[in-house]
Amino acid sequence: MSADEKQEELSQEKTGPYIEFKDVSKAFGEKRVLDHVSFDVMPAETVCILGRSGVGKSVALHHIMGFLKPDAGRVIVAHEDITDYNEEQLELIRKKVTMVFQNGALFDSLTVGENVAFPLREQEGISEEQIYEIVDGLLEMVGVKEMRDLLPSDLSTGMKRSVAIARALAARPECVLYDEPTTMVDPLMAQLLGDLIKRLKIQLNLTSVVVTHDMRLAKKLANRVVFLHEAKVLFFGTYPEMEKCEEPVVKEFLELDELKLEA
Repeated sequence: MSADEKQEELSQEKTGPYIEFKDVSKAFGEKRVLDHVSFDVMPAETVCILGRSGVGKSVALHHIMGFLKPDAGRVIVAHEDITDYNEEQLELIRKKVTMVFQNGALFDSLTVGENVAFPLREQEGISEEQIYEIVDGLLEMVGVKEMRDLLPSDLSTGMKRSVAIARALAARPECVLYDEPTTMVDPLMAQLLGDLIKRLKIQLNLTSVVVTHDMRLAKKLANRVVFLHEAKVLFFGTYPEMEKCEEPVVKEFLELDELKLEA
C-alpha cells in the first residue's frame, strides 16, 4: 500500500464515531456496573449520559479516559481502539480528550490563572507572554477573567467548574468530558454553565460527552442521549425521541423531572 493510499484509509476511518463503546461490561466484585453497553459519539457531537445515581455514568467516562479497563468489549476513543493501550499510549489520547471533574480538581495552592496556565506550561514553544494572553482569553471566554488572581478556595462551586473548563480548554483538546457539571450549583449558575458548554462546543467544534441527571441541561445540549439503568442502555437516541419512549423507567424519569420543575 502506498503512503497516499494509507493516508486515505486513515482519513476514511476518521469519518466514523469519535468515541464508541462496543458491548462493554465492567464489574467491581459482585456489582456489575456496565452490562453489554454500546453507544457512539460522532465528531463535534454532544452526547449526554443520563440515569439515576450509581448506574455507571461516571464509570463510562473513566473508561473513555482509560482510567478503567473493561472486563469485556472494546472502547474506541479518538478513532483508536484504546482497550489494550498502556499508560504511555493513553497519555497521547489524553492530549486529545480531557475531563472536567465534578469537584473541579483544581490545585488549591495555585491561583485561578496559574491553574489554567498549568497545561500550557507542559507544551513546548510557548512564551510566558503568550501563556498570559491565552489564560486571559480562556478566563474571559468562561466569564471569570476578573478572578485570575484568586485561589480556588475563594470561589463558589460554579465558578470552580468554570475555571476547570478553562483549564481543560488550555490543553486544546478535540473532546471534553463533563462529569455532572451542574451538580451542587444554584439554578442560575447551572443555566450559565449549560450555556457555556453549548457555546464552547459550537465555537471550538468540540466533541462532548456530558454525564448528568439534569434534564434541562440534557435538553439544551444533547444531540443524542444514552439512558443507563441497572448497568444497561435502556435508550439511545435524540431527546425528542426519548420524550416519546415507551420504556417505563424512562417515562418515570421524565415525569419525575417534570414534577420537580413544577415544584
